[in-house]
Formats: sequence, C-alpha cells, structure tokens
Amino acid sequence: MDFTLTSEQRLIVETVRSFVEHELYPHEDDVERLDDIPAGLASEIRGKALAAGLYAANMPAELGGGGLDALSVVLVERELGRASYGLQMLVERPSNVLLACEGEQRERYLLPAIRGERHDCVAMTEPGAGSDVRSMTTRAVPDGGDYVINGTKHFISHADLADFIILFAATGEEHTSRGPRKLITTLLVDKATPGLTVRRGPHCVSNRGYHQCELVFTDCRVPMANRLGEEGRGFDLLGQWLGATRLTVAATSVGRARRVLEAATEWAARRHQFGQPIGRFQGVGFQLADLAT
Repeated sequence: MDFTLTSEQRLIVETVRSFVEHELYPHEDDVERLDDIPAGLASEIRGKALAAGLYAANMPAELGGGGLDALSVVLVERELGRASYGLQMLVERPSNVLLACEGEQRERYLLPAIRGERHDCVAMTEPGAGSDVRSMTTRAVPDGGDYVINGTKHFISHADLADFIILFAATGEEHTSRGPRKLITTLLVDKATPGLTVRRGPHCVSNRGYHQCELVFTDCRVPMANRLGEEGRGFDLLGQWLGATRLTVAATSVGRARRVLEAATEWAARRHQFGQPIGRFQGVGFQLADLAT
C-alpha cells in the first residue's frame, strides 16, 4: 500500500499548518489565561478561515464547502489539532448529520452553517446514558404539529456558542429479541426556543476556551418540520455522525501529540545539565524515542 500523499494533499497540509501557526498559536496564552475566546477574536479568526477557504472543509463543494475526501479531511484535522482546541474549532467543520436536511431545513440550518453564519452542536449524551444511547430518557412526544421535549443532556461541547442544537431524543419503543429498545429521532432545535435552558457544565481539566454544557428541556416545543430524517431513525443518523467523528478525534489527537513531542524534543536539546543537553542522557532520549514511536 502506498501511503505517499499527493501534491494536492501536501499543499492542504502546508496551508492548514501555516494558518494554525500564524493565526491560532499567537492567541493560545490568552485563551489559556481567560478560559474564553473574546467574541471579536472569534469573529476575526472565522473570517480569516473563510477567506482562506478552510471553513467547512468536510462539506460538499457544490454546497459551498471544501469538498475534501475523507483522507484530506483527516489531514486537516491533524494540523488543526496542533492548536488550542477552543481556537481550532473556530475553523468550523459543521456536523455531517446536517447533510440529511431537506427543503427549508437546508436554507435555515445546513447552508448557513457552511457559510459560517450559524453554528451547530450535537446533543446526545445524558447523565444516565453515555455510550448506551438507547437508554436515553430525554423524550420528544408528538403533540399536534409539534414535539414536546423533556429531559437533560450533558457534556455537550460548544453549546454555549451554538445557534442551534442537533438533538437526539426518544420518541417511542420497539420490541426485539433482546427486549425493548428506544426509537431515537433527530430534531433541530434553535437555542432561543422557549423551554430550553443552556448552562455551563463542570470545568474541564483541559480544553480552555472550549466549554461543555448542560441542556435542560422543559416542555420545549419544536415544530415537526424541524425533524431531521424519519421519526425513529435517528440512531442511523447518529451512527453516521459518530463514524466520521471517531476519525477526526483520532486525527486531532495525533496532531496534538506531534506538537507535544516537538516541544519536548526542543526542550531536551535546549536544557543543559552536567555540561550537556539533557536529550543526550539515555533516560531522556529513550523516552523521546518511545514518544516518537
């Protein structure tokens, strides 16, 4: 198998890395200190990402996105992963679940997200239902032309800055050989919808400036026109989103690890003890070799 990157892919890597180093690195210390990204700075970085053609790299070109293939998207994520998470997420890649939008939904949610005018977050995890998605208790009950939503989601990244939520909620139940299973439906919920409360969750050990939140739905009414895909088929959409996200999270982690290795190697060459750089001591050199491997 040939793992050599094409000339176009190498150019993508060089372009994104240059953007990260010149537009994101200079602001990392402030973000670390503030645990926040000032609105003006966020707007400026988004504008530069749009102008550079880096925004919505994962979306089809015919819709205004970057139109990159899966490998190229992973390469972008790896380079963005070298920067502070709060800053690199300003170069947004809208959730690919939005590609299921139809009709008016495309004009209200999908296309504005690609243009950088609206920002999404995905709400799946609950206090009692993490990886066991089918056990979620947040319910969306049909009532006239609406769904009435009650329940709580937590660890929802970016919800404090998002304009709308891609919500996964239980709308029924089916009986299987393994017992009853929740039927999951996907809804697009504008953050200003009455009955929805968004609040900061517990502070994280890392990821300064990129917050996770709790979402509380109390008799929150969402029009049925905001349903994404078919009722009860949200688990299929969820699988599509998680599949792509597993790749991008892994790539981001590789980028972060590479930067840490570079910093450690630089320090080992610069720091002197007993008349020589500490990187020349086997105890340090072997650790760096293990990290590189």
